[in-house]
Amino acid sequence: MSHAPGTTRLSPASYLAHLRVESSRFREVVSTTSPHARVPSCPDWDVADLLWHLAEVQWFWSGVVGRGLDGPPATTPQRPGTQESLLAFFDASSAALGEALHTDPTTPAWSWADEQTAGFSQRRQAHEALVHRLDAEQAAGAVTALPADLAADGVAELMDVMHGGEPPTWGRFTPSGRRLALELTDTGHRIRVATGLFEGTEPESGRSYDGPHLLRVSDDGPADCVVAGAAADLDAWLWRRRDDAGISVDGDPTAYAEWRAAVDQPLD
Repeated sequence: MSHAPGTTRLSPASYLAHLRVESSRFREVVSTTSPHARVPSCPDWDVADLLWHLAEVQWFWSGVVGRGLDGPPATTPQRPGTQESLLAFFDASSAALGEALHTDPTTPAWSWADEQTAGFSQRRQAHEALVHRLDAEQAAGAVTALPADLAADGVAELMDVMHGGEPPTWGRFTPSGRRLALELTDTGHRIRVATGLFEGTEPESGRSYDGPHLLRVSDDGPADCVVAGAAADLDAWLWRRRDDAGISVDGDPTAYAEWRAAVDQPLD
């Protein structure tokens, strides 16, 4: 298969459609599963905790984008005490988020990342709902397929934002000189990253950082190591929601080890 460039971004309408579908499936699963069932990928959580988490996340971002906040909301919601009230809170939060994100993606909106637009939240919240839908299904023992287009963009977002990205001005990225490519065998995307180290001290907190990091680079160059698999398999594996069955690794083991060190960070 010839591999297309690594552009995986979807249209705003597609992100919103995925958000609706994934949130609806999440709601369906948690409402028919015991709230005390454990969540395999988040062993400290039961289904009620998972429901509260996604409900609170969707409440949070509906406020940020919908009210045009320049930072996190000043208040936090109180967790409802029953499963029925948790579901009602989720319904209200999910509806508010869908309404807030139904806007021009270039609209300025605060986020914790470099991208300060509503488009960031349109993308991020579609992936948030997808991953937690999978969590709910794993808890229920009723896993369904991940959509390939959203999963492919999920792999790219993990490299662009969650595990990598341009370092802040107070830090420095030192490349190792090695490149790794992720080849998505079903969608044809090729996502290439440079491995290296990031170091710096955050001015506000005084916290020092010194560890492995990734930087997305042009997709059409050579790679020292290639990791290949279907988009859904790679996305779920990188989110620690499945094993590496069906995923192949070919090339320099040092490049692979450097990449694994950079992505070997827990994500909720």
